[in-house]
Amino acid sequence: MPASITLSDLSWSTPDGRPLFTDLSLSFGAERAGLVGRNGVGKTTLLKLITGELAPHSGTVSVSGNLHVLHQSVQVSPEATIADLFGVRDALALLGRAEKGEATAEELTSADWTLETRMASALARIGLDAEIHTPLLALSGGQRTRAALAAAIFAEPQFLILDEPTNNLDRGGRRAVIDLLADWCSGAIVVSHDRELLETMDAIIELTTLGASRYGGNWSAYRKRKALELAAAEHDLAETQKRVTEVIRSAQERAERKARRDSVGRKKAAKGDMPRIVAGGLRRRAENTSGDNARLAERRQDRALEDVAAAREKIEILQPFSVKLPPTGLPANKTVLWIDDITTGYSQEQPVLRHLSLEITGPERLAVTGPNGSGKTTLLSLITGALQPFEGAVRVMVPFSMLDQRVSLLDTSLSIRDNFRLLNPDADENACRAALARFMFRADAALQTTGSLSGGQLLRAGLACVLGGPHPPSLLILDEPTNHLDLDSIGTVEAGLRAYDGALMVVSHDEMFLEAIGITRRFELTPVT
Repeated sequence: MPASITLSDLSWSTPDGRPLFTDLSLSFGAERAGLVGRNGVGKTTLLKLITGELAPHSGTVSVSGNLHVLHQSVQVSPEATIADLFGVRDALALLGRAEKGEATAEELTSADWTLETRMASALARIGLDAEIHTPLLALSGGQRTRAALAAAIFAEPQFLILDEPTNNLDRGGRRAVIDLLADWCSGAIVVSHDRELLETMDAIIELTTLGASRYGGNWSAYRKRKALELAAAEHDLAETQKRVTEVIRSAQERAERKARRDSVGRKKAAKGDMPRIVAGGLRRRAENTSGDNARLAERRQDRALEDVAAAREKIEILQPFSVKLPPTGLPANKTVLWIDDITTGYSQEQPVLRHLSLEITGPERLAVTGPNGSGKTTLLSLITGALQPFEGAVRVMVPFSMLDQRVSLLDTSLSIRDNFRLLNPDADENACRAALARFMFRADAALQTTGSLSGGQLLRAGLACVLGGPHPPSLLILDEPTNHLDLDSIGTVEAGLRAYDGALMVVSHDEMFLEAIGITRRFELTPVT
């Protein structure tokens, strides 16, 4: 029987009673399916329902074939090694006893003599140069993710379940995951916002509050289909707006015709051309007809306006975000950043950066890249003044802002509005509200406490507060801005950065993001040896 996963009429609610899925039906075969949707829509929860970590409140989950799950973060216990991710601790212990001559004859018949070779092959395939007995605590987060991927390869599952597998990976790690899935011939369900990874998919499943929609093909095919849906939605909006105009015009014409007829009747009655009882009957009938027509016109107009609202809402869902920002006024030949032969780190004996020089001039868009551990975050700490050089000099020649992954420049106890006013003290209330509205924080949405925002909302709020003011900084520094963001949020960030005319310095491994924001130069860091 072919491997498959089938969800039938699945319903599940959060502990506070909020419905997340209602009568959801989906099926997966031997395909690579990318699962996308806004943060909070239930992507990770759906994976847990598939793997049995959660039970549906109603409906069924049917799995034919074995699964292997790779979670967003690899849990580490003090004694765990890479081998524990493979689930072969006992088998390796048996091989150890066999090498010492301590295994029984019965144990020797069940020993897997190719085990270590196959494990090493899986680690090599994912690009991790480490021994199988290496403690997991000795590995970086990205290395642990690679080790978990190697364990997934080793298990040879019929379905591979991956939840944001490229988060926290450097360029080499991301490439390894992309290559793995490009060659994957069994089933795979991948939750990801990594568009380069989604290009390797056979289908895209989009989760929304309305349910799930399947799109055949990879990310590019999905985007083309969404563009067609947007064009259709815009056509529907134009048609519904026409209907509103026609309903209003038709009602007005009917009212005018009736008014003319009523006027003729009143004139006849006034002249005494008809008996009083007939005139009274005509008047009552006219009043009833007038009321019926008014109610009918009102119902038609209400329905037409509801159709317009629904069409406009669909446009807002499908329409890519765009924004206009005040200019920074940064001259093309202005020196923005000057770093001269610096050596720095957290210990004089083991510097992270050594003899590094860098200069940014005018509105350059610089991508800082390099493997994990090469000093990217250290460089940003040096530029912002959080870290001082052991040798050399650093000068930032223009006003700047730094948005890290936590957007820590915002006060989480304050509303978005209050953060904006704090960072832009010369902006009045109207300018504040207009700037926040440009970043989709309209009306009461601007009064949300920043500590209550999702990751995507928080970064959008940071961009609004920093770039939306009357005097945006001439240099903006971003540290891995797309980590943990959904695709809609990434699109919002990209649109905001495309509208920014100052100098930009971005640490990111996301090549499609760097391309979208128009990077003009790259600065590659390598680990100090």
